[in-house]
Amino acid sequence: QVRLAESGGGTVQAGGSLRLSCAASGVNVTEYGMGWFRQVSGKEREFVAIISWSYSPPYYADSVKGRFTISRDSARNMVFLQMNSLKPEDTAVYYCAAARPYYSGSPLASSYAHWGQGTQVTVSS
Repeated sequence: QVRLAESGGGTVQAGGSLRLSCAASGVNVTEYGMGWFRQVSGKEREFVAIISWSYSPPYYADSVKGRFTISRDSARNMVFLQMNSLKPEDTAVYYCAAARPYYSGSPLASSYAHWGQGTQVTVSS
């Protein structure tokens, strides 16, 4: 059974930083494309970042490029999203997602087979 558990969300002032964690079980984060998405109530889920199972460089949405960094820890089977220089428009529920084995993933939410429950990030101005 696959389980993705996000943590690390919270409330921060604009310009601050947060680090989100995604603990995976039932999938090997070194064999799956892993992604982070975010969603604001009433809007579609939005792509944030991907880390491929291979050595391809991570891929980011333009809105977060240069501010967010996705990484993984194979020993702990975890994926992280370091978020710096946060802006009020980054406020959303953030979701961790796993695509499928040996698939790099894509910015399309439909490419992902497994999702976590989400963690709320609120950035105050």
